[in-house]
Amino acid sequence: MISVNYPDPDFRVKTQEGKDYLFDPVRKKWVVLTPEEWVRQNFVQYLIREKDYPDALIGIEKQILLGELKKRFDILVYDGNHQPWMMIECKEMNVMLDEGVLEQLLRYNISIPVKYLVITNGRHCYAWRRDYSELVSLSEFPWHGE
Repeated sequence: MISVNYPDPDFRVKTQEGKDYLFDPVRKKWVVLTPEEWVRQNFVQYLIREKDYPDALIGIEKQILLGELKKRFDILVYDGNHQPWMMIECKEMNVMLDEGVLEQLLRYNISIPVKYLVITNGRHCYAWRRDYSELVSLSEFPWHGE
């Protein structure tokens, strides 16, 4: 497991028609504030503010195709050549990070191959580096461009 030191939250939040919204500075739009979105936004801020990942190289909740199925990944980080480099699957805090979560991420990785795979529920974080057909567990979060 990797320890993640989240920066202090600095989010713009509003309530409209009984729903809470958070402004996503990467997507530049208001999104419904769900428990999973809270984890996603905090993790993105960790990448940007603590790990110096360029926000211009981060994609959030974009659609991919798995055969005929339409799915959405949570976070995709691109390398300096704008190639997919790291995929992150976020779950809300009360969801266990089990083999099923990793398998979901691995299915997404079929459509978008990346070097690094990460799963998080905000409290726990696990990361792997792909070495050919093998996953190598990481004890530290990779710096962008490694």
